[in-house]
Amino acid sequence: MKLEKNQKLLFIGDSVTDCDRAKPEGEGLFQALGTGYVAIIDAFLQSTYPELGIRVVNKGISGNNVTDLKARWQEDVFDQKPDWLVIMIGINDVWRQFDSPFIPDRHVYIDEYEKTFRELVEQTQSKAKQLVLMTPYYIEPNPNDAMRHKMDQYGKVVKQIADEHHTLFIDTQEAFNTVTKDLYPAAIAWDRVHPNHTGHTLLAKTFLNEIGFDWRK
Repeated sequence: MKLEKNQKLLFIGDSVTDCDRAKPEGEGLFQALGTGYVAIIDAFLQSTYPELGIRVVNKGISGNNVTDLKARWQEDVFDQKPDWLVIMIGINDVWRQFDSPFIPDRHVYIDEYEKTFRELVEQTQSKAKQLVLMTPYYIEPNPNDAMRHKMDQYGKVVKQIADEHHTLFIDTQEAFNTVTKDLYPAAIAWDRVHPNHTGHTLLAKTFLNEIGFDWRK
């Protein structure tokens, strides 16, 4: 597995990462990591690799977009000094364009998204040993759906930045596409964004597969 002994693994993002985690520090006991994929990842790491002593921190905040991340980057990333940083952001950047179409100051259009995301990666790559960039997603199997189509465009931006900076990359949309071949989206997320335990387990499994987790250990 790619994680090493005593490393600090920090996740940052929006409500999908947040999942009612403790504030201000999302780590420790009593569901401090929240109830989503971050907690599931931590449980698998602790139960399977206890000898590594991986420290997991959740810095997701519900409603955030990429500009919100930029505003809190110093405190929630640099000051934390993570060995690994996992970024999943973009859902709200796209979603507000659809559920709040007449409030443009809540929108983050793709040029600003790309510019800000790239800045954050460039500022952080020398400070963390490993970055993992995860795409935003919309749990809709029809790629011609307007919001799914735009979300795919933002996902391509993440892929391009990951390729440019040689970071690990996780296509969460593709992971959900595989499951929705057999499951209707509402069986995973009533609003096609906030997943139930099945969806969060899928996100956790996809991340763990990317870092070489040994499922037989």
